[in-house]
Amino acid sequence: MRPAPGTSGFLRAMVLAQFGVQVGAFTLPALLPGFMARWELSNTEAGWLVGIFFAAYVPAVPVLLALTDRMAPRRIYLCGAALTLVSHLGFVVWADGFWSGMLLRAMAGVGWAACYMPGLKALTDPLEGAAQSRAVSWHAAGVGLAGALSFAFAGLFDALAGPGAAFLFGTVMAGLALGIAAWLLPDARPAPAPGRLLDFRPVLRNRQALGWIAGYTVHTWELAALRAWAVTFLVASQAQLGAPSWLPAPALLFTLAGLLGIAVSITGNEMAQKHGRGRVVLGAMGAAAALSVLTGWAGSVSLPLAVALVLLWNAAIYLDSAALTAGTVQAADKRLRGATMGLHSMAGYAGGFLGPLGVGLMLDLGGGGALGWGLAFGHLAVVTLAGLWVLRRLGRGA
Repeated sequence: MRPAPGTSGFLRAMVLAQFGVQVGAFTLPALLPGFMARWELSNTEAGWLVGIFFAAYVPAVPVLLALTDRMAPRRIYLCGAALTLVSHLGFVVWADGFWSGMLLRAMAGVGWAACYMPGLKALTDPLEGAAQSRAVSWHAAGVGLAGALSFAFAGLFDALAGPGAAFLFGTVMAGLALGIAAWLLPDARPAPAPGRLLDFRPVLRNRQALGWIAGYTVHTWELAALRAWAVTFLVASQAQLGAPSWLPAPALLFTLAGLLGIAVSITGNEMAQKHGRGRVVLGAMGAAAALSVLTGWAGSVSLPLAVALVLLWNAAIYLDSAALTAGTVQAADKRLRGATMGLHSMAGYAGGFLGPLGVGLMLDLGGGGALGWGLAFGHLAVVTLAGLWVLRRLGRGA
């Protein structure tokens, strides 16, 4: 029997679908050192290859999410899951260099745009208040779990049978998501939304929502940069300093960082409901800015220290993850929730494109080594603090 929207069974099934469609998304960052050597990529080209996923997401998501205010999200979601499947399969049978990789990563970005926020909207539309906030939190946890395990699965299948096997796993999991969504999501159209399809002026007048959107933008900017480059950073530090025998491989270490981040994200959302989102976001962003400065320089000092700082920095980024999205969802006009979430996601993933690319540019500018990594990670502190300033200023005027 198909679970009804708003029930716990529906929530669990949708989170599983989101896990399946996302679990292959970070296979390329997990295997980036090998692809850089195999395809002879510069740091900047590697940044483009990772960042194009987010760049393709940005123009697609406002259109796709605004459409969910006018048509059944099911149709959009099914197209996105199918596109994700094809993009992973392309790395198995076709990708042979920078440009083919760029095209397939762009396809994956559009596929995720059709699944991520439309899936979240399908979860939250039947809910209100604390139940809605917790649904956002558990959705973020499922997506975060997929992102974290993406690194472990990529490393495991690559070690067993090469990078093609890692992408084949992502293909199979996207097929699982496609099947769940086809069974689960209703094909009912929503009530007609006011205004034109891509008229974001009513959303832009909502200062409270814009504040949370600004916070989410720099959050995704920083998270995407760390996800894209953490494994490469740890590999470079290991090559320079050597690794203790007890230390796990870099891909597994960042998997552990992602798993820790999920628990932190859920905890952060509960803390936000109890103590206020503003306080949690202020503490999380301040800590993340400080840790971004410290982490890059630690790679030339001590590998265990660098690992510890990566774990702490990742946790600080995740602390306000669900709280920021829940803030936007609850600040939105219900009739324009799709358009508001579209702007939220578009702005966030624009940051997600700039983050990996900025790290690559700074690495090339600094010539690698301690200076390169210090600039690459340290400049993110400026981005984070600027976003925090905008969030608090708009919140104060709301």
